Amino acid sequence: MHIALDAAFAAITEHWAPVVVAELNGQQVKAVKFLGAFHWHQHAREDEMFLVHRGRFRMEFRDRTVELAAGEFIVVPRGTEHRPVADEEVEVVLFEPASTVRTGD
Repeated sequence: MHIALDAAFAAITEHWAPVVVAELNGQQVKAVKFLGAFHWHQHAREDEMFLVHRGRFRMEFRDRTVELAAGEFIVVPRGTEHRPVADEEVEVVLFEPASTVRTGD
């Protein structure tokens, strides 16, 4: 399978609406555009990985904030309350189990 990320992101017209671009070993690879703040949430059973393709965003936790830029990623451990925030549009690749509910528990 060959995926062109630029083409995948060009087809996305809605923010906060991940599109599955690949699946492997029970995991999904999703392309998503962020703009603004998502709501606070957590996933009781799944870890999530956020890889910045283009742009910047910050991952807010209750006790700290992590700034991320293109080429950087963060893994949010299961059970950790978080919310991504993007002041300008950002393109992110998500890696998470297929069972992950986007809005959390």
